[in-house]
Amino acid sequence: MLTATRPPLPIISSRKLAFPPKFKIPRQVWVSNMDTVEEEKLGLIDLHPEVFAERPRLDIIHENVRWQQLYRHVSYAHTKMSYEVRGGGRKPRPQKGSGRSRHGSIRSPIWVGGGVVHGPRSPKSYFYMLGFNARLNGLRSTLSAKLAQDDLQIVESLDIPTDDPKYLEALVEERGWGPSVLFVDDHDIMPLNITAASDAYGHYNLMPVYGLNVFSMLKHTTLVMTLSAVERLEERILFHLNRNDAAEATAKYKLSSV
Repeated sequence: MLTATRPPLPIISSRKLAFPPKFKIPRQVWVSNMDTVEEEKLGLIDLHPEVFAERPRLDIIHENVRWQQLYRHVSYAHTKMSYEVRGGGRKPRPQKGSGRSRHGSIRSPIWVGGGVVHGPRSPKSYFYMLGFNARLNGLRSTLSAKLAQDDLQIVESLDIPTDDPKYLEALVEERGWGPSVLFVDDHDIMPLNITAASDAYGHYNLMPVYGLNVFSMLKHTTLVMTLSAVERLEERILFHLNRNDAAEATAKYKLSSV
């Protein structure tokens, strides 16, 4: 039986960067394998500094995290107004003669058990749209922080030889990737083995590159990206950074008056 052999190392030696930087040095990272538990360095690649070597803006990262927490939050706190409270149909006492204050209903907001003025009304959505540049720079800042902290790993592919969860656990433990790992590929149909192996663990998650976001990257200790996912991510971010119609594309939507 013939066994597949890997070509001599390094397999990957260089890659051409789009929009070559003029004043920044590309960052170099190792590309490793996932078909063995022990790590093998397959080569070095350059990462674009405009994407992976920006100075992390903590304020922008916080804006992105806060936005992601709020846009899916709906408050169901609810209070009843005076017309919704049961009772209070008749006047509680005569207007004159009793010497007490005048009232027309026991469901007035000044009565205990009455309606509530300016109280919360449900459902209340906290959705809002964060600015395009804030979202774009949030991705750049988080990716740069992950790379600077050595929490960004590049692999050739997500193919593993078995669907046994113990294999994936041993691989992560051997390479010191931490308790939680986010695996990112360039498409949403992941290899079968890693899909089955990661399904047993809630802290090993798979995500397509088009769904990569700030909150998910910060939630996981290590970010593992395939080489094709890195190229796709760089392509999209650099396109938006260098597009000629950025002002029109990122302008706030206005309803046509025609």
